[in-house]
Amino acid sequence: MKVKPVPAEFWVETTEALRTGRITAIQPNPRGSNYTFFVRVSPDSRPSLLAVYKPRAGEVPLWDFPDGTLYRREYAAYLVSQALNWRFIPPTVIREGPHGVGIVQLFIEPTGTYLNLRGDARYLPILERIALFDLITNNADRKAHHCLRDAEGRIWSIDHGLTFNVVFKLRTVLWEFVDRPVSPKLLREIAVLLPEHPAGARLAEELRELLDPAEVEVFHRRIRHVLKTGRFPRLDPYRNVPFGWW
Repeated sequence: MKVKPVPAEFWVETTEALRTGRITAIQPNPRGSNYTFFVRVSPDSRPSLLAVYKPRAGEVPLWDFPDGTLYRREYAAYLVSQALNWRFIPPTVIREGPHGVGIVQLFIEPTGTYLNLRGDARYLPILERIALFDLITNNADRKAHHCLRDAEGRIWSIDHGLTFNVVFKLRTVLWEFVDRPVSPKLLREIAVLLPEHPAGARLAEELRELLDPAEVEVFHRRIRHVLKTGRFPRLDPYRNVPFGWW
């Protein structure tokens, strides 16, 4: 499906605004298992932005992820999407906020979710891209409402805190591609994430600032495995579906 691309300057200007703007309003978000907030970010030189603020202090402890790391995983996923030039994760920054350090991400007003996209062949290319992204980042929480369509028809991907675990934990609603070949174009694109490529080497340095070194190593291992097999894996309908999948 052809949608007008987001201009390059949008990413630069929006991330700078999110990073440096004053947080002038804050309201709790009642959805989700962690404490998150809707905030108004007001930069000096442009209109204010509505964003989602996820502080480290609001993260509920999990048995299978180290405490206080989910915001870093969210930002690491954003960096991977930027390195790929896939750019379906909204502009995201790490910064201090009213409840301490966390991520601030541009809010996307949805006109639909994955439930409105599935079965429509026009969306298969972007959904395959997101499914492959989830595979290499080991996303344990791809729910239907984590895949959004905006008013202009763009597809966005949100909520990537449960990623980069060293143990395979993929849980997803995107079952269209299970045990199917990955498009060759996408395989060529993810190959640049490996550290022997300049872009991949730069990304690896950034990821090591956010993740455990073993998690970065296993991230590269997952990419190599996909490049070797050229396929999406078979999944278990009991173990590989997120809780509360909608």
